[in-house]
Amino acid sequence: MRNTLKLSFALKNTYRVNSILYALKQIPLLKRALPESLYGVRGFKVFANFLSALWELISLFLGKLLYLALMVAGACKLYETLPQGQLYWHILLCLTVAGAFLNTHLFNPTRDKYYAMILLRMDVRQYTLVNYGYALCKGIVGFLPLSLWFGLRCGAGLWLCCLFPFSAAGLKLGVAAFSLWDYEQRGKVANENNINKTHWLIIGLPLFAAYGLPATGLVLPTDGAAAFLLACLPIGAVGLWKVLRFGGYRAVNQQLLARLNNQMDTTALAQQLSQKNISADAGITSRKKGFEYLNDLFVKRHRKILWQASKRVAGVCLLLVLGVLLLFYWKPEVKPAVNGALLSYLPYFVFILYTINRGSSFTKALFLNCDHSLLAYTFYRQKDAVLKLFCIRLREIVKVNLLPAAVLGAGLPVLLYASGGTDDPWNYAVLLCSILSLSVFFSIHYLTAYYLLQPYSAGTEMKSVAYQLVMSATYFVCLFLMQLKLPTAWFGGLCIAFCVLYSGAACLLVYRLAPRTFRLRV
Repeated sequence: MRNTLKLSFALKNTYRVNSILYALKQIPLLKRALPESLYGVRGFKVFANFLSALWELISLFLGKLLYLALMVAGACKLYETLPQGQLYWHILLCLTVAGAFLNTHLFNPTRDKYYAMILLRMDVRQYTLVNYGYALCKGIVGFLPLSLWFGLRCGAGLWLCCLFPFSAAGLKLGVAAFSLWDYEQRGKVANENNINKTHWLIIGLPLFAAYGLPATGLVLPTDGAAAFLLACLPIGAVGLWKVLRFGGYRAVNQQLLARLNNQMDTTALAQQLSQKNISADAGITSRKKGFEYLNDLFVKRHRKILWQASKRVAGVCLLLVLGVLLLFYWKPEVKPAVNGALLSYLPYFVFILYTINRGSSFTKALFLNCDHSLLAYTFYRQKDAVLKLFCIRLREIVKVNLLPAAVLGAGLPVLLYASGGTDDPWNYAVLLCSILSLSVFFSIHYLTAYYLLQPYSAGTEMKSVAYQLVMSATYFVCLFLMQLKLPTAWFGGLCIAFCVLYSGAACLLVYRLAPRTFRLRV
């Protein structure tokens, strides 16, 4: 077991170190300064190993810190009238149930597993158990201090906070054991990266209970939380017995990793995505000319990931608005809480708009099913062609994203008025305009990053580290903004001004730089 753990660490570290060295080589300012024989320079390898170890340490706490700060403790602030200790456990335990099915680690096909089990032919049982045990221990060690910090600040009780990491691990073991038993009965592996409708229902119910029930004033009592945490310990013991005695890990991992081999061939993956997302209707045509014709055909053939997805999101937003209005009718006492949230928590909607925006899917589909082939032609990279097509595509993605944003933007003023209104009528206009502005901002942001940092190679591999850094920075900025509590008029006005300035600057950068940067990467 010890040798297996050592070898798995060495394999994962080698893969990570090589990725770090490759990333350093892709940074524009360092690309020319670094030698071609970068992978053979000992000093750089030592530096990359240090970064790898540092990242392993940071990853032990960072994700859990953001999870508890934003999803649990941050959400508790939305229901200030409820007992914070009970609310903390209510939200955390509901999310823990969902996470036990969503993040198993045991049924997560990854490249390091493929390299170890398939290419290097390591002992599958030992490798699986060692890495699964390590993942559970990381969860316990990472959650223990953070659970104490956030739990005690919310008045959740010392002994329950100490118990939570072990109970969460026990629940994960119980779900893993059930999945292994289900595999023995049906012969199908529950791949956590390919969740079916049943699993989505199992995950969706606790998510709804976590945030929906507190809006009605219902939260899990402290005794109920204690009973649940204690019950997870024997569940974990039974799960551990099943996990240790299970003998079919080779067959399970072969089934999990069978598709990963094809997915590592990025060209084959691109073809699969194309077939999945493009309409097979041969009758699709257009009366437009030139690049307008090209764009019109693209949009019509990708309605599934553009307009259909946008309409579904808009429908969900409409149902949520109507549901809150119905809640006002049944539970008038929740109106003050919702009114206060609308006037103070507009920063939360930055992350919501980031989540529902179709910019990422749009740019990825653009490359895989259009630019991947056309960028090989000189005429397609000429300045006039690049700028004209950018404007056409920007107009299209703005239209796609404005549909759900308009529903959400119109619904918020309605909810504000129905929950008691506001003394400042500008708040109604700011809510609507800020949501629409944020939608336009994310549309421009994704398309601009795509044109300025075109991240894909001819083999459809992600090559641009700068693009990945920009996307990661966007995500973390949106998370940070969720921590702000500012008056709607102030924050909304700043959002509108920023979106206008950013849009102008982005379009200017595309005009100046895109004819040189919009190309296939080597």
